[in-house]
Amino acid sequence: MPPNPYNVTACAKLNLAFEVLGKRPDGYHEVKTVMQTIDLSDLLAISHWPTLQVQCDSPELSGESNLIWKAAAALARSRGIQPRASIRLRKRIPVAMGLGGGSSDAAAALRALNTLWELSLSDEELAEIAASVGSDVPFFLWGGTALAEGRGESIHPLPPLPPIRLTLVFPDIAISYKTRRMYSRLTPAHYSDGGVTRRLVQLLMGGQFVAESIRGCVYNVFQDVAEWEFPVLAQMRRAAQERGGPDLYLCGAGPAMFAIPSSETEHRAAAEALQPMGAAVYLVTTIANPTNP
Repeated sequence: MPPNPYNVTACAKLNLAFEVLGKRPDGYHEVKTVMQTIDLSDLLAISHWPTLQVQCDSPELSGESNLIWKAAAALARSRGIQPRASIRLRKRIPVAMGLGGGSSDAAAALRALNTLWELSLSDEELAEIAASVGSDVPFFLWGGTALAEGRGESIHPLPPLPPIRLTLVFPDIAISYKTRRMYSRLTPAHYSDGGVTRRLVQLLMGGQFVAESIRGCVYNVFQDVAEWEFPVLAQMRRAAQERGGPDLYLCGAGPAMFAIPSSETEHRAAAEALQPMGAAVYLVTTIANPTNP
């Protein structure tokens, strides 16, 4: 076992607002989204090692297929060195649920390896490498509350939310090639001008942190698409509402969903309605600055 591991956390995120403005010439979509980290996290233990190895307590996520490997290799390549580290990953963020777990793991690895390898790269230099690894990775270098634009790699930190409790729902479904599939279902009718996101940013910049105000700006372009593809998501949303629970919104491209309950009673109502439908329901909290030193 590698000695004296450097332990870092990698937090999940959700999208408070998520709009797609159109298709870009490079084939990606132009997005405008407000992302927020929550206190659900993976744990990475990173140590010096003669070679690069990535091991996970979920064996299928070990090795070169993990985004951590791509991040470590990209960082080493940027400085002309060999990637030498042992990285052990303990997964707590469910995979392929729209919570950005893989991207967060990659960002945490970049920050930790920058320290472990004594590279002294600036945040801006790390962000450039992060963008080459994945569109969501730059956000996780900072976390908290931020506006993301472009294909998601252009990050503008926003005033942090105070701790807000959220209902987080994990439906018992798996979507193959989820992100690609969801984007392929978008048509020009789904595109917008970013107005919803701008209103949310104005609320945040103005210091209006009342949960009710933020709740009124929650929006996800994939909501209708995902519910059309997977009707059980719409059924779960209706079931929660009929039991007096809060409105549910998609996390990223799904299929996880979240809500901003106005009370513990609303959260319990959602849990009681959804758990018999095979969903796991948790109470989580927004966090302002989850990045490790």
